[in-house]
Amino acid sequence: MAQLLIVDDEADVREFAANFFRRRKIEVITASSGEEALGIIAEQKPQLVLLDIKMDGIDGIETLRRIKERDEKIKVIMVSGRKPEEEGALDRCQKIGALAYIHKPLELDELERVVLKELSQENRLRR
Repeated sequence: MAQLLIVDDEADVREFAANFFRRRKIEVITASSGEEALGIIAEQKPQLVLLDIKMDGIDGIETLRRIKERDEKIKVIMVSGRKPEEEGALDRCQKIGALAYIHKPLELDELERVVLKELSQENRLRR
């Protein structure tokens, strides 16, 4: 089972984040769209998903809704280049079940803190 799924339609952002976490010995898989992410989740059940909000095809909010319909236990952190207050995205994501909201450009210390906190909590619960 993969620990972390990174979903972003920007290849450079996706690979940057994936390499950052791989260097910290975290198992990472990536998806370039909401559709691809849903397929991966159906097969691999990651512990945590970093999910971009603004993507072509199924956007991040709809992807989040579908993830939570399939498995409420999967933790999801939303990522956006916009301020969360815009268009009420933060409220919508929290109502659906997102844990947190991280801004682009990604600040590595914030990203690491939030992701490692969630993964360590998850690993404690599994013991």
